[in-house]
Amino acid sequence: MAELKFHPIRHSHKEFLAKATTRKGFVEAYDALSLEYQVANQMLKARTRAGLTQSAVAERMGTTKSAVSRLESAGKHAPSLETIKRYAQAVGCELQVKLIQKIT
Repeated sequence: MAELKFHPIRHSHKEFLAKATTRKGFVEAYDALSLEYQVANQMLKARTRAGLTQSAVAERMGTTKSAVSRLESAGKHAPSLETIKRYAQAVGCELQVKLIQKIT
């Protein structure tokens, strides 16, 4: 049987964005998902600070690793506040939501 070797692929989000922003319609689509990207980023940072894997978070939430992966994927899934609350609790955080008046 052939031996498979893992070779991680280097990824730079800044480089990705620099290249992607040249594509027609990308900026508008990216901006439309701004809030989702912010939430996903906060979730990933919280999990990292807690030193947990997706599997560990899933176990604490009583769900699957793939469900946690979907939660952390901006724009692909719109989780309920209850689900985000459970995620926050699993990574040792408290969920806070603010409505901030727009300045016009």
